[in-house]
Amino acid sequence: MLELTKQIAPSEPVDERTSASAAAVSDVTGKRNHRTTTISGPFAGKVAIVTGSESGIGKATARALCMAGAKVILNGRTPERLAQTEDELLGEGLDVVSCLADVTCLEDCERLIGTAIDTFGQLDVLITNASISMRAYFADMTPDVFRQVLDSNVYGTVYPLKVALPHLIKTKGVVTFISSISALNGMPSGSAYCAGKAAVANLAHTLRLELAHTGIQIGVVHIGFTQNDLDKRVLNATGQPVPIAHRPPRWQKSQSEVARIILNHVRRRRQRTVISALGILIVLVHTHLPRLGDWIVLTTIRRLRHFYE
Repeated sequence: MLELTKQIAPSEPVDERTSASAAAVSDVTGKRNHRTTTISGPFAGKVAIVTGSESGIGKATARALCMAGAKVILNGRTPERLAQTEDELLGEGLDVVSCLADVTCLEDCERLIGTAIDTFGQLDVLITNASISMRAYFADMTPDVFRQVLDSNVYGTVYPLKVALPHLIKTKGVVTFISSISALNGMPSGSAYCAGKAAVANLAHTLRLELAHTGIQIGVVHIGFTQNDLDKRVLNATGQPVPIAHRPPRWQKSQSEVARIILNHVRRRRQRTVISALGILIVLVHTHLPRLGDWIVLTTIRRLRHFYE
């Protein structure tokens, strides 16, 4: 997921230090010697972009793609962490380059897609993983925080795809939107996040119909509870980074497990994948017994408030 650093809104003056960092990473991107030895595997000869891949699930997915033969463009907003991840994967002999870009900025997305085309000459896979999550009740949230969370999920998906689409059509590529089981049913203290992830899921369905004639495949993966990096943060009601809400470890999948499921989804060109038994249960209850589903959530709010707060 997207690292919680300050976003630069279109109306704000650009911080010269931020521009300098972007320029520094841009100078490095494409100039480092990437691997020329091909790794055999189901993604050999393919080029992939994974947004929000400087850490977490995105990083695990990028690594798994490389180990399956792909060349991968890493992406993030934190220069130091992105460079560290790039060095780590290069040190493992994997074929990666990085691009510092905020995927809620169209100009940054043009640079991100341009990195793939300039470095590798094509684009076959786009995985839109970057997003910001939250931990706050709607009545307490400032409108700016709601917008920031929603933008990261919706425009953080729309902008990279908008720029990448012509290249993906050329290769009859695969697009995978990373959504959440939170999109399948309402989750208290997650209004903007749930709305954004539901929007992404419906966007995938709509675009799959619109673009059926092009040969491109657009799918969505609904991720369940996953082990997070220790320093992962989400936004509270006023926009301050806070630790993620408690999740029982027995409910969580590892990042590498989730990455393997995402790769299988991409390789099989699936339309939808719901990760975890809990996610599948949510789909069934929400579809066939919605009142029961609401009763369960309301009961957990009363008895397990730490689950949401």
